[in-house]
Amino acid sequence: MHVYTEGKGEDTLVFMSGGGTSSPALDFKSLYTLLSDKYKIVVVEKAGYGFSEVTDIDRDIDTILAETKEALFKSEIEGPYILFPHSMSGIEALRWAKDYPDEIKAIIGLDMAVPAVYEELAINMFLVRLGAFTAKTGLIRWIPNLSESDAIKYGNLTDEEKELYKVIFYRRTLTKDMVNEIDHIKANAQKVKQAGIPNIPILLFSSNGEGTGFDNQKWNGMQNDFITRSDKGKLIELDSSHYVHSIDYERIAEESEAFIESLHRY
Repeated sequence: MHVYTEGKGEDTLVFMSGGGTSSPALDFKSLYTLLSDKYKIVVVEKAGYGFSEVTDIDRDIDTILAETKEALFKSEIEGPYILFPHSMSGIEALRWAKDYPDEIKAIIGLDMAVPAVYEELAINMFLVRLGAFTAKTGLIRWIPNLSESDAIKYGNLTDEEKELYKVIFYRRTLTKDMVNEIDHIKANAQKVKQAGIPNIPILLFSSNGEGTGFDNQKWNGMQNDFITRSDKGKLIELDSSHYVHSIDYERIAEESEAFIESLHRY
């Protein structure tokens, strides 16, 4: 597993990618470069993502979490951590904070999925596996502009980083691990729901719903319902699509810094 780090500081921010994000280390770059002057930045690339190897290991929530924790331990990166999960990894972040509360100081969700999302979302595994087939055979290269991620279109990546992102995209699109994660996500989300909401500060940045599979009202309704059941929760709604950290990264960095500094007052 690949773990990327930069910056120094009292707080360690761990960025956790959404399902199927080809290059997490580059995907989050527009945001974390605005925070690395004050905090230690860590991006954990799960099995099958970015520069990490593809595996045959089960993708249940506890296995994924155990791998993330072991990667940090072997990298000698100590907690407690402030988690920055995007999309699907919100499920892992909530599990982590609930099961190991001493390790997690807070969660800052980047349009993260909450358990209710996977009760409502219809997942067509046939189409997922068809997409994996087109990626594995190289047919995906014939689909114009598919490698143009929001990080490339809206972020602050250099031209060299944009080209690298595209190279990784063709190597790490719907890998075996990604497909297995999607296959397990409803069961994983149910485990997290049953465990309840962790008793830690949570700041959610919520998109306008574009790219989530839901309209604005439904998506933000689920986000609002979740955060109102948290004793230490706050929601900030953004008018941008699902990869909010590649679009509204300046505002997210500013609000995140204010939130983190507020934690020091308690």
